[in-house]
Amino acid sequence: MSPTPAAHILTAPLIVEFPFTRSLGPVQSAFLTGLRERTVLGVKAADGTVLVPPVEYDPVTAEEIRDLVEVADTGTVTTWAWNPASRRDQPLAEPFAWVLVRLDGADTSLLHVLDAPGPEAVRTGMRVRIRWAGERTGAITDIACFEPYDSEPTTQPTTHSGEFADAVTGIVAPARLDYTYSPGRAQTAYINALAGRRTVGERCPQCRKVYVPPRGACPTCGVATDEQVEVGPRGTVTTYCIVNIKAKNLDIEVPYVYAHIALDGADLALHGRIGGIPYDQVRMGLRVESVWTDGSRHPDHYRPTGEPDADYDAYKELL
Repeated sequence: MSPTPAAHILTAPLIVEFPFTRSLGPVQSAFLTGLRERTVLGVKAADGTVLVPPVEYDPVTAEEIRDLVEVADTGTVTTWAWNPASRRDQPLAEPFAWVLVRLDGADTSLLHVLDAPGPEAVRTGMRVRIRWAGERTGAITDIACFEPYDSEPTTQPTTHSGEFADAVTGIVAPARLDYTYSPGRAQTAYINALAGRRTVGERCPQCRKVYVPPRGACPTCGVATDEQVEVGPRGTVTTYCIVNIKAKNLDIEVPYVYAHIALDGADLALHGRIGGIPYDQVRMGLRVESVWTDGSRHPDHYRPTGEPDADYDAYKELL
């Protein structure tokens, strides 16, 4: 089989996202609750340095620190970078500057954004103040942004108990990564073959192993692979696990079995779901074949072929 031309390499947008849930200790709880109340809190380290945002452990001594202090909502830009085009979920819809701001009374800088008409309006050393969000919930976004402000630094930090009514004790921070993914030449050929209900790997020119899915290079010999080899559609279960937790948006009833399957002719096991057999009857060495559904671009699952189980020695190197 001939390799896939470079002009036909697949690409697709890919989004990876999940909600990150964390509980807050007394320091972070006080900091975020304070933002909700338009109060900025820092913490005093062992050497007297005021850290904003606050941390729970001294960065020099690693000792636990709890001495909270209130600082001003005005400060000085220590450095900055212009952001010419806003992206999804960024703080401002218009172009803005990323800034590090040392708030009056603090000895460290807070990263946030500055609302400015253009990069010519931003400079290191400029004075700014917090623009508070209209609705505040106890999150860093309670600071809508910074804005230019003509003032002199005068405020000194004052001791604060960190106590607020209805304190924020946990947050959910959505994490999301948007990017364009390309599987490369070898896996493009593999995906295109699946569309024709064929499974294609690549053979190493030195060790002669066939890798499925192909990687474009042999992980053992470190040389490029381009000889395409069709494998399967039958194979052997080398090892497996029983899934008892139902995944979101997955229309498969639990429990079910997910297995490593060494297709006939392949020297690397791939993943697949086992169907057509009770989950507690799946076993190592079980002979299976791929099952396709209408319009699918990959096997829906693998089912038993009815053949005798494979001998352990035939697949022990593929576990």
